[in-house]
Amino acid sequence: MDELIASGAATPTPNRETADGRDSGISPLPEGPVPIGSLIFADELPDGVVVADEVGRIIVFNRVAARLTRLDPAEVIGKFVFDVLPLRDDDGRDWWVYVDPYHGLPTRTRHPERSLYLSDGTEVLVSVGYVRDRTKGVRRLVISLRDAQQRERLERNRAELVSTVAHELRSPLTSVKGFTATLLNKWSRFTDDQKRVMLETVNADADRVTRLITELLDVSRIESGRMEVHRQLVDLPDRARKIIAGRVAAGEAEDRFRLEVHGGLPETWLDADKIDQILGNLVENAVRHGAGIVTIVVEPARMDGAAAPLGVPDAAAVSVRDQGEGISPEVAPRVFRRFWRGKPRGGSRRGLHGGGTGLGLYIVKGLVEAHGGTIGVRCAPGGGAEFRFIVPAGTAAA
Repeated sequence: MDELIASGAATPTPNRETADGRDSGISPLPEGPVPIGSLIFADELPDGVVVADEVGRIIVFNRVAARLTRLDPAEVIGKFVFDVLPLRDDDGRDWWVYVDPYHGLPTRTRHPERSLYLSDGTEVLVSVGYVRDRTKGVRRLVISLRDAQQRERLERNRAELVSTVAHELRSPLTSVKGFTATLLNKWSRFTDDQKRVMLETVNADADRVTRLITELLDVSRIESGRMEVHRQLVDLPDRARKIIAGRVAAGEAEDRFRLEVHGGLPETWLDADKIDQILGNLVENAVRHGAGIVTIVVEPARMDGAAAPLGVPDAAAVSVRDQGEGISPEVAPRVFRRFWRGKPRGGSRRGLHGGGTGLGLYIVKGLVEAHGGTIGVRCAPGGGAEFRFIVPAGTAAA
């Protein structure tokens, strides 16, 4: 932090001006030689940074801090930080008074981030660090400011997730509880066929709960960046055949599916289980919300989007097409968002995720990107929707 102040600080010197003569708000370049690797400009930092000297006068007020507080850096440099940032807590108390940074505990080194409010009611996330001298006490106070709106969005997303999960769990768990209690209390009153139907319902609802929990774990791993990919040599056409065979075994008509495999496919080192999950979700989406024949196309590709025949393919592309209504171009960018559901079709709230949590395609995108690939949706050549993902060939060590 000393280097930040010494080499990139906005001291009370004039800031640089733009072409029209206005103050740019950018800290001036330091004069004299600067050691290589030590030059860090406060305006290049992603968070708001305010630095006050040993008596509380502001010596650094970077661009992000200016945006969050709507203050001009040129006007606040040299003023007392207590006056420029009249921070208050949820109870309206003056944060500076009860924290008393310059006369508080001499062992204090920082204040963890917390939510505080400016005089106009703007909520900001504030954390404070102390630069101390053993003999002179506090030399500088370094204040970090962050926009609270991002945290609010995250909290809303979490609340929405909890609400969606609670809603999705309620129905199968109510069914499981009801049928189980009925069988336990009145076992002898039911025929074997009636018992089988109830137990099959319980089993199906238990599977539904398991799938939901799996989706939630996947969402958590994707959002935290902890999605692990265990690579092995994967035969993409073979995985597609197994997905189709599973659908047929579950009762789908065999002529509902078609597999096209183009020659020249590179070896692909991928996570087999996650590829099955991607293909399964895309085929399920096509079967449930599309129409006609569901076609899976596996072909060589290049990660830069160029046609594979023009060069050696470094990737494989898989397309899943249906012959339904398709997806309009203005809607296409939103289909991979969490909780997104399509517009009502024929007055019902179906869309691409009707009857589900709206997490399926979001998870598919996360799994594809975890492999270093890309995915998109467009109109299929013969009408309907086409979901196409490209994954790099990779190596066993990738």
